[in-house]
Amino acid sequence: MARDKKVARPTKRSEFSIVFASLQAQRGWTDLCATTRNAMVEAWDFLTRTPLIETPTNYRLRGELGSITRDGVTHERWQHKPTLKGDARLWFYVHEQTVYLEQVHTHHPNATK
Repeated sequence: MARDKKVARPTKRSEFSIVFASLQAQRGWTDLCATTRNAMVEAWDFLTRTPLIETPTNYRLRGELGSITRDGVTHERWQHKPTLKGDARLWFYVHEQTVYLEQVHTHHPNATK
């Protein structure tokens, strides 16, 4: 019986879907949702609508971190900050209409310091 089962948020045809590309990303996302729920809702909305728009909180990573290869295909790696002043970071890449959350950091990642 499907009673009391949570209803998944539908997406418009023009929106992107979001999937976890790693177990670490799933765990980090869960942790951030527990501590900064409103910011994560805003991050979800941004990433499903406009993940490839550059803003002060959403931009391509540079240098060695600027790309990632998955299944033989190289993608641009992006970083999204759920809050302007916070340390959390979402690293993702986009393929077709899907945003792949590759890493979700609850604190500023050492690799970008």
